Amino acid sequence: MSLNIRAATAADVAVVADLIRQLADFEKLSHEVVLTEEGLARWMFGDHAYCEAVIAEEAGEAVGFALFFHTFSTFLGRPGLYLEDLFVRPEHRGSGLGKALLRHLARLAVDRGCGRFEWAVLDWNESAIRFYESLGARPNAGWTVYRLAGDALSSLADS
Repeated sequence: MSLNIRAATAADVAVVADLIRQLADFEKLSHEVVLTEEGLARWMFGDHAYCEAVIAEEAGEAVGFALFFHTFSTFLGRPGLYLEDLFVRPEHRGSGLGKALLRHLARLAVDRGCGRFEWAVLDWNESAIRFYESLGARPNAGWTVYRLAGDALSSLADS
C-alpha cells in the first residue's frame, strides 16, 4: 500500500465534501447534510479557518479523510485536538488506513502541544468502538454531549 496522508488544500474542497456525504450515508444521517462546497471552502480556508482536514490517498486517489479543529482545556491550560469526522471508504477498511489517519492526528496533536485528542462515536458503531479502544482510547464516562441548533440556537441568541 502506497499511502500518503496530506493536509487538504482549497483545491480539495469537492473531495472533502464528497467524503463527508459518504460518511453521512454510512451513519444513516444523509438527511442532515446541508453543507455546500462554497461554505466548506469559506470555513476551512477563509480569513478565519475553523477546521482543517487531512486526506489519505492511495495511488493518487482519495480513500479517506479526517476533519478536525482545536479546542482548549481550561483544566490543562493547553489546547486540544477534536476529531469531527473520520471516514475510510468501505473497500479500504481493515487495511490500517484508519489507524494511520489517527496516528497522523495524534502526532499533530503532540507537535502542537495539545494535551488531549478527543472525538465522539455513535453508540451503535460497535466496530469503531472496538477499534478506538484497541488504540487505548476510552469513553469519557459521566459526560453527556448537549447541542443547541436551529431554532433553539436562534432563540437563545435572541433572548
